[in-house]
Amino acid sequence: MQAMALSRYGGPEVLEATELPEPKVGPDSVLVRTRAVGVNPVDYKIREGALDGLIPSHFPLVPGFDVAGVVERVGPSVVGIAEGDEVVAYNRQDHLEVGTYAELTSVPQRAVTARPTTVGWAEAGALPLVGLTAYQAIVDRLGLQKGETLLVHAASGGVGTMAVQIARILGAEVVGTAGEANQDRVQGFGATPVPYGDGLVERVRALHPEGVDAVLDLVGGQALDDSPALVRDPARICSIIDPQAVLELGGAYHFCRPDAGQLATLVSWVDEGHLRMDVGRTMPLTEAAEAQRLMEQGGVTGKIVLTV
Repeated sequence: MQAMALSRYGGPEVLEATELPEPKVGPDSVLVRTRAVGVNPVDYKIREGALDGLIPSHFPLVPGFDVAGVVERVGPSVVGIAEGDEVVAYNRQDHLEVGTYAELTSVPQRAVTARPTTVGWAEAGALPLVGLTAYQAIVDRLGLQKGETLLVHAASGGVGTMAVQIARILGAEVVGTAGEANQDRVQGFGATPVPYGDGLVERVRALHPEGVDAVLDLVGGQALDDSPALVRDPARICSIIDPQAVLELGGAYHFCRPDAGQLATLVSWVDEGHLRMDVGRTMPLTEAAEAQRLMEQGGVTGKIVLTV
């Protein structure tokens, strides 16, 4: 099969078209023929070696966690999934090697659910990582309730736009920080936009003098540092960026995990028209290196999706 793989860590140029053997399919796994792959910041961090000290890695390494495609084969203990099913998955395994930048990928059943039927392959492939990250941070970590107010730092990005929509589905009010150029974008997804920078605390406090109920940090730095002054209880700060800093503030760090049940909930919200993915650009799988370069440079608004 053809895959985009790296044999060493480095810049985008190390991600090359490579012929690899078909992935092995374990007893409780399925083989998926890829149709679309969402590109995420963690993909280029893997390429750079930033996760090498956290997750065992093996070369040649195929990056990518998101996948939407068609089941080609199922393991002997798999139930409820059959050949020909159209599925979506967040395929993060316990080691880095068999990723989704490939024509075929092997996925544990625990990560797989039916894809949304009301959107195309690109939108389906853009959903898993950003959707699950936002859902788990908001529901599992922050316990956001109807009527509460959530502050989302970096609300215009992939996880941010998911977080705004999920919080709104749950009946919460949302304030979203973003750059000046993205204020309308944040508002379009359902949040009250607030610019970054000096005076952030005063701007948020002008909207909510007693502070917000919870904070989801997707950017780190000064925005995270300002968060204890913006929330009633620092224990309800969650960051996906800086574990040490948020734990020192008394909050929680979150790293997304596969969960087919939660992904199925997100799919149902998509099909019901409550949740939408913002795909900014689709590119063929062979242009994965350029896709990562564009993401690093911030050259595309919305998700970049690789198509096969």
